[in-house]
Amino acid sequence: MGSVVMHNVVSVDGFIADDNDQVGPLFDWYANGDAPLVEDGSIKVSQVSAAYVKPVWAKIGAMVIGRHLFDMTNGWEGRPPAGDHVVVLSHRPKPDGWHPEASYHFVSDVAKAVELARELAGQDRNVAVAAGEAGGQVLALGLVDEVAMDVVPVVFGSGKRYFGSVHAQHLLEDPHVVIQGDRVLHLAYRVRRP
Repeated sequence: MGSVVMHNVVSVDGFIADDNDQVGPLFDWYANGDAPLVEDGSIKVSQVSAAYVKPVWAKIGAMVIGRHLFDMTNGWEGRPPAGDHVVVLSHRPKPDGWHPEASYHFVSDVAKAVELARELAGQDRNVAVAAGEAGGQVLALGLVDEVAMDVVPVVFGSGKRYFGSVHAQHLLEDPHVVIQGDRVLHLAYRVRRP
């Protein structure tokens, strides 16, 4: 079975957006190279980052995101950036008439959302969990297998935390991925099990 990977781009001081939900320079590395990540060429990164990100994205079968991210991006208009399915953690249903063809599922229970995402992802693909409040809730329940960060050299000082409002200690193994791209450091840690 695939892994549940909490992932996001993050500032050096641990923020995925500022206090106004602006990402500032966090995604600049998606436009600073010559290696396309998507077919239309709209995202081009360094060769080093492309060699890491392409297989990671290809292995994603489903994503779990919070309602806040869904609302901010309008669910990427029914076309997730990676994977074939999206499970939205929300107490509100899918908006009426919103992209009925899209494989988006709205679930209010965190554990059930991850369970559904695992089923949708299939046997050999991963579930990507967006960092922030939703990701922090999944981590707090012990359902995250790996934490992956694309660390950008910027300090926000305050904002939306990578781990949301998690207050308990969670031990991670030493990083098994440490790749220096252009204006980004790709890191991945397995979550230590008791």
